[in-house]
Amino acid sequence: MFATSTGFGLHAYRAAFVAAVALLAAIASAPHAGAVSPEVRAACANDYLSNCAKFKPESAETRKCMRAVGYRLSKRCISALAAAGEVSKAEIARRSASNRR
Repeated sequence: MFATSTGFGLHAYRAAFVAAVALLAAIASAPHAGAVSPEVRAACANDYLSNCAKFKPESAETRKCMRAVGYRLSKRCISALAAAGEVSKAEIARRSASNRR
């Protein structure tokens, strides 16, 4: 039965696979789409003003900027970001090790 298929089944399978991958990507990025906690806001206010104030607070651009300048962030801010799950302790350790080189 599949031998006479015109490929429609394969196209439908590919479309479903692409949709599933897109859905998984959206779910994976969902924690980063939420509002920043008051603790992070307070701990990182000066870091934000010094490095990323040209972007709207809590925007995707601000998150990208803060990640890019992560090596300049205060220890207080980094601790608050880790506690809030915005950045993993493994990422902090990796970046710290790469900055010591």
